[in-house]
Amino acid sequence: MRSTQQFSITLPHEMAEVVRSKVASGEYATESEVLRDGLRALMARNRLVEEWLRKDVAAAYDALKADPSRGVSAEQIKASLAKAASALVQNSNAET
Repeated sequence: MRSTQQFSITLPHEMAEVVRSKVASGEYATESEVLRDGLRALMARNRLVEEWLRKDVAAAYDALKADPSRGVSAEQIKASLAKAASALVQNSNAET
């Protein structure tokens, strides 16, 4: 029994060109290798996101549920972001 399965896929021109260039450069031997490596990277990223959700996000949620005073309002977040953006603009203007 085969350990692989054959697929026929359609890619946008830009993605197809990336696949072709990876093979042409010698980085990969075949188009299938490029796609397999991309899928492995996607699966690894998904595992990391799942782990982050289980460990960090769930812990933060549990802590907030146990002590709602730890929460931050949307207005506080907006103010913090506005302050950070203003600092970036000021730093950018000071460099020019």
